[in-house]
Amino acid sequence: MADITVARESALAGHLVTGQHGKAGTVGVQLSEAKDLVLCQVAAWPDTVAGVGAKLAAFADSGASMPGFGQSLFSANGSAGLLRTEPLKFWVVGSTPPEFEASQAVSVDLSHSRTLIRLKGVHATTLLNSYLPLDLRDSAFPVGSVGSTAFHHCGVTLWRLPEHYALFLPRGFALSLWEMLMEGALQHGVEVVE
Repeated sequence: MADITVARESALAGHLVTGQHGKAGTVGVQLSEAKDLVLCQVAAWPDTVAGVGAKLAAFADSGASMPGFGQSLFSANGSAGLLRTEPLKFWVVGSTPPEFEASQAVSVDLSHSRTLIRLKGVHATTLLNSYLPLDLRDSAFPVGSVGSTAFHHCGVTLWRLPEHYALFLPRGFALSLWEMLMEGALQHGVEVVE
């Protein structure tokens, strides 16, 4: 039987124009798409969540225990992240998680279902607050925070990292949401990078 491999194409292919746009001479926001996203969801059961979370934290090699709801861990080498998106669900970003027995947890590969946009710059928070009903002040949404919210009636997930925000968009809505982000970013001066 022949090996059939299908190349993954970005939901933004042909629409992501690199370079500076909007307010001349200013870059208040930098946007980029993370290519070849690796994203897996691990859903535990109420009586197994502590053990599953501990195993995932050890897998992430962060030196910390299981993250609380709405929090995350970073691997020591920066290759993977562990996000607690719901009380019984974890997202593993950047690496395939360890296997679990069905009595412990169930894993689902979400890599092809999401588009990941990175946002950084002095006006990144202002831009996000134009669309997301979240309190993004440092005191309310510090580094490591994870929030599920709505962006123009679409469910999205926002993760705050030390140097940027990671915005997970549903693939089917990624292009329209990207166009809204770009339109809002023009007033601040935006640079789109690979």
